[in-house]
Amino acid sequence: MWWKITSVVLLLYAIIAGFLVPLKSGIERIEPSVAQTGEQVQIRFFGYNTFFARPSGETPIRVWLYYNDQYALMAQAVRPLNDTILEATFQMPANLPEGKTFVLLNALADHPTAGASLLPIALTLRQARASEGPLDPAWTAHPVEKLHLQKGFSFPYQNILYETIRNTYFHVPMWFVLLFLFAASVWYSVRYLRRPEADFDRRAAAYAEVGILFGLLGLTSGMVWANYTWGKPWSNDIKQLMTAVALLIYFAYFILRGSFSDPEKGARLAAVYNIFAFASLIPLLYILPRMFDSLHPGATGNPAFGTQDLDNTMRAVFYPAILGWTLLGFWIADLRMRLQRLKDKALGLD
Repeated sequence: MWWKITSVVLLLYAIIAGFLVPLKSGIERIEPSVAQTGEQVQIRFFGYNTFFARPSGETPIRVWLYYNDQYALMAQAVRPLNDTILEATFQMPANLPEGKTFVLLNALADHPTAGASLLPIALTLRQARASEGPLDPAWTAHPVEKLHLQKGFSFPYQNILYETIRNTYFHVPMWFVLLFLFAASVWYSVRYLRRPEADFDRRAAAYAEVGILFGLLGLTSGMVWANYTWGKPWSNDIKQLMTAVALLIYFAYFILRGSFSDPEKGARLAAVYNIFAFASLIPLLYILPRMFDSLHPGATGNPAFGTQDLDNTMRAVFYPAILGWTLLGFWIADLRMRLQRLKDKALGLD
């Protein structure tokens, strides 16, 4: 009973925290996004969940356009127009570092209470005319340093994802639960082959059935997420395709179970099939997706989560969510197995 209560508590925590914890401040875009050397430019920073018009104390808001840790341009003047729009004036240097004809600059706004907000590759700075003199000292006069951290418990801001980052606590755990349930299913299939007890077969079937349920929930929540971030729910991404194939393989498990008039023979053949079905999950979900480009988070060809995709605040909700959903999955499977046991007794099969 304790693990059922734990499941409810963890899921309530994950749902409440997942929806109510705010996102950190971020920069959606800047305008203009192209400039030339030697000119003075006024650039507007469009923030998300920012507090530009509400600085804390006497500490000013600082704004940079930076190339790397060595070269950065600090705004000469900063003027908040409201909480989400900031206007910064830059005097662009006469030349570019490393003799380049253009550089891609990151935008950084540092607020004393909201912390530092970053937009990668925000502006393209082009060389207006040939310049063979020494590098303009503006590049190194005001380095990026002493940045502020946003106070309080908040989730990271990521462009494109925005508020949909909260789906991490619902979509991703579905695949963990699927894997755990299918592993439990094949474990009981092996036990059934070694000692053909009806309860082993019921448990194998129940775990596989609920595993498919969570797989469908994961696929559906992923399609909703993809529709927002990728522009359409189904894009033939390698991960989507392989997940669909894996679910079809497990649907065939239940078709095989119902194809025999002799329940014991059907259960034995289904147990053998279950072993091969589980073995197919590894190449389908973890090997093949890494052999092709994928839209999923992580490096190219790697749909797994990287260290940049989760910070400590997200982990504080993500890991309890995985445990909560997993316990719920086993709870549902246990109920499904007990229901099947009652049906078999009513039919005189037990």
